[in-house]
Amino acid sequence: MTLNEDDDFGFSAVSEEELRKYENELKAAVDETTTTAVELEDRLAKLYAAIMPLLNNLEKNPEKEYILWPGRDKKIKQFRTKLKNIYEGKA
Repeated sequence: MTLNEDDDFGFSAVSEEELRKYENELKAAVDETTTTAVELEDRLAKLYAAIMPLLNNLEKNPEKEYILWPGRDKKIKQFRTKLKNIYEGKA
């Protein structure tokens, strides 16, 4: 009987120590990914919570054609900074 490429199923035997090391590496990768996912979900929730009040306020009184927004340049800069900080994970 000769060994050919069809007889190689892509696995090899390992010691229990090698298996534990591999499992620990996988667990560390899963933990890191989970932490990242939780942090990103938190930042997304903060972005949503920051944007919705703006949209809700803009939506008020749709029968009025104009919006009076004195000092909007300062408020927009503050809001832009807030969004940037949330996006970068600083808030």
